Amino acid sequence: MLKINNLSKVFGQGSQNEKQVLKQINLTLAPGEFAAVIGGNGAGKSTLLNCIAGVHPSDSGSIMLGDYDITNWPEYRRSRLIGRVFQDPLMGTAYAMTIEENLAMALAKGKSRGLQPGISRSDRRNFRDRLAQLELGLENRMSDKVGLLSGGQRQALTLLMATIVRPSLLMLDEHTAALDPLTSRKVLQLTRDLVAAEHLTTLMVTHNMTDALAFGTRTLMMHEGSIILDLQGKERSGMTVETLIASFKKHSGEELVNDRLLLS
Repeated sequence: MLKINNLSKVFGQGSQNEKQVLKQINLTLAPGEFAAVIGGNGAGKSTLLNCIAGVHPSDSGSIMLGDYDITNWPEYRRSRLIGRVFQDPLMGTAYAMTIEENLAMALAKGKSRGLQPGISRSDRRNFRDRLAQLELGLENRMSDKVGLLSGGQRQALTLLMATIVRPSLLMLDEHTAALDPLTSRKVLQLTRDLVAAEHLTTLMVTHNMTDALAFGTRTLMMHEGSIILDLQGKERSGMTVETLIASFKKHSGEELVNDRLLLS
């Protein structure tokens, strides 16, 4: 479903602040595969997602998504195939609009506009059924403004919006980092359930090493713009946080000193 070949990105090219953030990244994800991406600050995790989404143009390499070569597509065109949830619960929703209006916008993504009503009765039934699956009571609050929701409720809604039109690729950029531990667990479980139910190909960036080993089917570790570890199968299932830290040192030649990773 996703095939990245020799993807590179340099910021500040030609200046004294030049920094190569991605170094010939190669990555292939099969349909339905769920990969958790971990690494310290500046490892290139979010830049990788931004290059896939088209926020940043890549300097070299190619990106295939399904049957499409999206390497030179603009961001708005890629968004029709990609669902994304960000770290900040305030992103991804319109706070002054109602829950059902936000879902209607997500449902209309990539569709041609006409003169039909914005939200039909069948749409409302669909929204109510999907919201009920979240078990947060939001199906009874569809006319409430999104700005009234808690951070966890809003992030769950954003996750639903990102998947209401089945994306070819779902990208989660530390989507639970701003939540309290209990709410984070709830949103992660919702994520696992949605991904499994829809068989979604997923990339999840996280700073939590436990989550990186517990969720999904693969764990990728990035360091200084490269993927230095790709854990899956028996090797991954037998890995602990302690052995993951030891593997980081073995493959990078450095001690893992990132506070966010270690404290998580």
